[in-house]
Amino acid sequence: MTDQINAASDSAAGPGRRTILGGLVGAAALTALQWTPAFRVEAADAAVPAPPGLPSGITAYLQGYRNWSGETRVDDVWTCAPATPGGVVALANWARAQGWKLRAKGFSHNWSPLTIQSGAPTNILLLDTTQHLKSVTVNAGNPASVTAQTGVSMIALLQALENSGYGVTATPAPGDLSLGGVLAIDGHGTAVPKTGETLTPGHTFGTLSNLIVSLTAVVWDSATSQYKLRTFQRNDPAIAPLLVNLGRGFVTEVTLRVGANKRLRCQSWINISATDMFAPPTTAGSNSFASHVNRTGRVEAIWFPFTDNPWLKVWSVAPGKPLFAKQVDAPYNYPFSDFLSEEAADLLGRITSGSGDLTPTFCRTQSGVVSAGLIATTSWDLWGWSKNTMLYVKPTTMRVHANGYAVLTKRANIQKVVSEFYTYYKSALDAYAGQGRYPMNGPLEIRVTGLDSPADAQVSGAVHPTLSAVRTRADHPEWDVAVWLDVLTVPGTPHSQQFYRETEQWVFANYSGAYAQVRPEWSKGWGYSGTAAWADATMLSTTVPNQYRTGQSAGNNWDSAVTQLNQYDPHKVFSNAFLNSLLD
Repeated sequence: MTDQINAASDSAAGPGRRTILGGLVGAAALTALQWTPAFRVEAADAAVPAPPGLPSGITAYLQGYRNWSGETRVDDVWTCAPATPGGVVALANWARAQGWKLRAKGFSHNWSPLTIQSGAPTNILLLDTTQHLKSVTVNAGNPASVTAQTGVSMIALLQALENSGYGVTATPAPGDLSLGGVLAIDGHGTAVPKTGETLTPGHTFGTLSNLIVSLTAVVWDSATSQYKLRTFQRNDPAIAPLLVNLGRGFVTEVTLRVGANKRLRCQSWINISATDMFAPPTTAGSNSFASHVNRTGRVEAIWFPFTDNPWLKVWSVAPGKPLFAKQVDAPYNYPFSDFLSEEAADLLGRITSGSGDLTPTFCRTQSGVVSAGLIATTSWDLWGWSKNTMLYVKPTTMRVHANGYAVLTKRANIQKVVSEFYTYYKSALDAYAGQGRYPMNGPLEIRVTGLDSPADAQVSGAVHPTLSAVRTRADHPEWDVAVWLDVLTVPGTPHSQQFYRETEQWVFANYSGAYAQVRPEWSKGWGYSGTAAWADATMLSTTVPNQYRTGQSAGNNWDSAVTQLNQYDPHKVFSNAFLNSLLD
């Protein structure tokens, strides 16, 4: 029993005015009992001018902004909570007249500066969608769907679906994500069909954005010279850039295809060595990563550097409760991963104070916490409705910087992809350690999904989501999976930025040609300059855009998406400096 044991982490602090978290984050900040991504600021203390003449019924207040890792910090930004989609329209027309920018704000559980940047200009108004724009209506039938406003949390949405007998195949691990935020960055979980499995109608092995049937967005109407609400259907080519819009548009409501809910069994294993799990394809055996994928289709590996055995989570569809599985009727069933132990917090505090050589000890401690925690909480074998095993990251989980890439390839290459990355990553870490440098102190996380097949939405003539990281390539029909690679470390860890840059350069060079293609995970870290993420000019202007040009039709590629998004918002009311530089 003790051999079978996994769960993971993904992953803000107080005032100090528009500064990026440039120094090391203290252990206390990383182990806070409650994540407070924002805090109110007294208007009398404001260093920014108030938004002038807001539309009737709209009240603004000053609030601090913190993203998940604390790397983006704005200490006093004006915020409001529109009660209706019509309120968003009124604000868009107000912003255009006043020269202000509007940014949709969900739960701030992101890494990349798609919402707001540190050092942002003062004429930005955040629109908190989570207070009022969160209605949900389940539309039973065959096919079934759910219509929801974009401020609803994922846990609330999935609970509403579960109550009506519906669910999704995969979802991001945190429940405190807004639906709008998830769709804007093509949020995903981990799932491909196991050997011999067929897709259940209403489900997808791609991203949640691929389930969109229709959406309503605030767009510019040239006939009236006003912003207005417009509903787009999935078979309308005009919807393509809005399906994954990176926050360059404002979607107020969506209808998603859904299917019958499923009971899932989630088993954790900690007795498989990394060398066996990530072995080269020529020597890979029954404990290889790809073998587990073939057996169940739903796999996640979490490997702490300088440890022997990864934490492997394996989900399988199980209509009936397995004899020894523990039934769970709510999510978040790995409490040991929700906070740092006292020992780990002490080690991390010393590491962030300059004792990087304690990193191997810290990683081994974290791995040990997983092993002991799975036993102590009897959570190595869980069974329940899908959301109760798929949601496991709470707001109290350790704050880390996470980079992310989707490697598109054919299924037969899964083991090759993970083996090559593990070999590179371990060798690079060992080389750094040999120089007394320890840039990575969080885990490597590996997931696998299918690609976004528009047919899954069950809409005749459904179009491809232009900017989805897992959009298919017509010139490579054999590519049917995406291997997601995420590497985590505490923000500000010495040498981490250079290490991330070297790793990114290796990833793009290695997974290329007829073998594979790399696209960044929009919400995570990418575009490393060597001193900062999202800062490499070549990545932003050429490398990333080209990933959405190569193999795509001229009418639905990067350039057409930029053109259409600019047509929907020619005044760039729904934009920021980072998006302006990326979507140029």
